[in-house]
Amino acid sequence: MNFESWSSEETYNLGKTLGSEAEKGQVYSLDGDLGAGKTVFAKGFAEGLGYNADEIVSPTFTIVNEYKGEIDFYHMDVYRLSDSDEAFEIGLDEMLGSEAVCLVEWGEIIEDILPEDTIFINIEKDFDKDDNYRLIKIRGLKE
Repeated sequence: MNFESWSSEETYNLGKTLGSEAEKGQVYSLDGDLGAGKTVFAKGFAEGLGYNADEIVSPTFTIVNEYKGEIDFYHMDVYRLSDSDEAFEIGLDEMLGSEAVCLVEWGEIIEDILPEDTIFINIEKDFDKDDNYRLIKIRGLKE
């Protein structure tokens, strides 16, 4: 399933919609180049789960930000990990198997340990169309 976004607001709103439909224990892998809009998407996703988007910050240096609420939320950024062995060493596999909703930025790095029912989201820039244009491809989402 593909979506076109022509602005940060549209990317945010798609994230918000998917977050509002997320179920406990679901894992989402979010990939795309630097500056593609992963953090914008993540903020919208968190708002859809019921969190204040202004409190959502990229976990680039902490690797995981944990948010407790009606549905617990793990926001992960595994960009700095070299492989899934490092993910095991820091316990990400336990988080991925929990009742929390997990959003994993750069999930392709640890794809081999992601659950089979992971929903994969890829954000692609296309400057030939517009500087703000993004093609957002979603795989594994039940329609």
